[in-house]
Amino acid sequence: MTYSRAIKGSIALLIVPALALAMAGCGLIYKQDIQQGNVLDADDVGELNEGMTKRQVQLLLGSPSVQSPFHADRWDYMNTYSRRGGSPEKRVLTLHFDDNRLIAMEGNYLDEEDLASQALEDLQEPDDQPIQDLDTLQQPDFDPEPGT
Repeated sequence: MTYSRAIKGSIALLIVPALALAMAGCGLIYKQDIQQGNVLDADDVGELNEGMTKRQVQLLLGSPSVQSPFHADRWDYMNTYSRRGGSPEKRVLTLHFDDNRLIAMEGNYLDEEDLASQALEDLQEPDDQPIQDLDTLQQPDFDPEPGT
C-alpha cells in the first residue's frame, strides 16, 4: 500500500511541472504590455520652441530620463514600449541647451506613431473628464457624470 502511494506522489510531482511547461509553450500564459520611461504627449512635444528655458521644458515634459552631470546642456527623454512580450520599440528625444535655453531637438520620438499614448487613450472613454483635484471630488454636489 505504501509503495503505490509513493508512486502516485512521484507521478503527481512529475505531471504538475510538465503541465505548467506545456501551458507556457502554448501561449496560454498572459503577457502584458510593458512601458518604461517618459511617455510624452505629441501636443506637448509640439509646443517645444527654441529659446525655452530648462524650467519651461521641464514643466511641459517633466523630468528627463537621463540628465548626465558630464553633459549638463543635454537632456534625453526615452521610452520603450513592447506589446504582449514582443520586441520593444525604443523612442528617444534629445534636447540641447545653451546658456539655459533650448537650441536644438533631435531623435526618433516624433518619427514613429505614439503607441504608448494610443494605448492610454484606448483605455479612456471619450466622454471621460479628468478630475482636477481631490477637493472637487469631495464636494457634496460634485457629479462626475453630468446629466445623469
